[in-house]
Amino acid sequence: MKNVSKISESSSVAAKNILIEATKTGFSSRFLLAEGIDSCPIPMFVLDYEHIIANWNTALAKLTGLTEAEMVGTREHWKAFYDSKRHTLADLIIDGALEREIENSCHDKYRHSSLLNGGIEASDFFPNIGENGCWLFFTAAPLRDSTGRIVGAIETLQDVTHSRLTETALKESEIFLNQIVNGSSVPTFVIDREHRVTHWNLACEIVTGLAAGDVVGTREPWRPFYISERPVMADLVLESAREENIDTFYHGKFHPSELIAGAFEAEDYFPHMGNDGRWLYFTAAPLRDANGDLIGVIETLQDITEKKRAEQALRESEEKYRVISITDALTSLYNSRHFHDQINIEAERSRRYARPLSLLLFDIDNFKRINDTHGHLEGDHVLQSVAGAVKCNLRDVDTAYRYGGEEFTVLLPETGIEAAAILAERLRQKIAGAALKTDSGSPIKVTVSIGVAEYAPPEIVQNFVRRADKGVYEAKGKGKNQVVMSFL
Repeated sequence: MKNVSKISESSSVAAKNILIEATKTGFSSRFLLAEGIDSCPIPMFVLDYEHIIANWNTALAKLTGLTEAEMVGTREHWKAFYDSKRHTLADLIIDGALEREIENSCHDKYRHSSLLNGGIEASDFFPNIGENGCWLFFTAAPLRDSTGRIVGAIETLQDVTHSRLTETALKESEIFLNQIVNGSSVPTFVIDREHRVTHWNLACEIVTGLAAGDVVGTREPWRPFYISERPVMADLVLESAREENIDTFYHGKFHPSELIAGAFEAEDYFPHMGNDGRWLYFTAAPLRDANGDLIGVIETLQDITEKKRAEQALRESEEKYRVISITDALTSLYNSRHFHDQINIEAERSRRYARPLSLLLFDIDNFKRINDTHGHLEGDHVLQSVAGAVKCNLRDVDTAYRYGGEEFTVLLPETGIEAAAILAERLRQKIAGAALKTDSGSPIKVTVSIGVAEYAPPEIVQNFVRRADKGVYEAKGKGKNQVVMSFL
């Protein structure tokens, strides 16, 4: 009724002025007031002290369908509103009814007028008025003579059906929204046009760890997500932020919704949520009234932490198996299959950009003798030691491979044959100078023969490898433990 009374007060100033004037003058100037009452657009009637209708204006006749001629001079004003005879507010005022009687008659629908001394205001639904009934806001005030004695009452009525229906529809809409939000298993919160949180459902409490009572009514929806105040996606949507503004806070993590105009979706990690942080996928969408005006924003959250962890575990697993598939298990160098893939890639790059590419191919000297003398387990230790020496002497761009058995290769991008030969000599010396011993303490002398070749486009890759291999044979033919450059 509060909203209805505000509407009434704003739209019936003229009627209230008549009421006020009538209460001042009583019936002493009744004929002067009659013209003003009848011309007033607000429906009203006047009763004398015997409850007889003294005035029944045109606006009231139009509202009720009962004419002035039918009503004036009778005590049947109740017929306009009720099925059976009963008091109106004006009757109760004339009778000087106690407040308790008025309350019994009008229940909780009335209140004292803030403008009229002794006046009463009320609101009620009248099913007999109009085709589908009518909501009326009515005000009754006493009319007094010069001694202050009540000599009648005046009552005004105002059709507030539209505003009541609108108010009812709004309440039902709010109830419906409450049921949707609070009954949803999707974590959801709503902010109004002032950025105040109006809804924070149970699912949102669970995912954020923040109770609705601690956030509803505040402008702090950021609290469970960030350590200091900053706008959440809903705040940005409420401000009709453009993509560049949203990018300031969610760079590379957001995109416009494909389903909802003006909505945005994002995915982000929140390290301060829960024990180990949480990944959330969230959507903020505008809420608009019947006129299309923005009145709030609804934001939904989805905890995708487990999905993200599973994806990360899958990536790590795939990477692990990828590495395993291209790695020699014994030496931890790349295997020969990966060598054949990479040498083609590097050769193509060398051809395209006219950049040098060199290859080292080397073989452990007398490796069969090492196996026969010390056993295959010690032979494996030798292979691992040679691989370790190779790793320690390579740049980041260089790659080393176990080519097969006791053979190894090294690809050297951006390296000419002279520089490659220097590296090969350093590697040869490193391996030859290593103090290797068996588990029993017996020394093992290890040397390598190294062939060096530089790629010479447009030669085929197989020929490039063949030239490096030819250098290995030449080195062995010259007594082993040597570096030989092989030219085209």
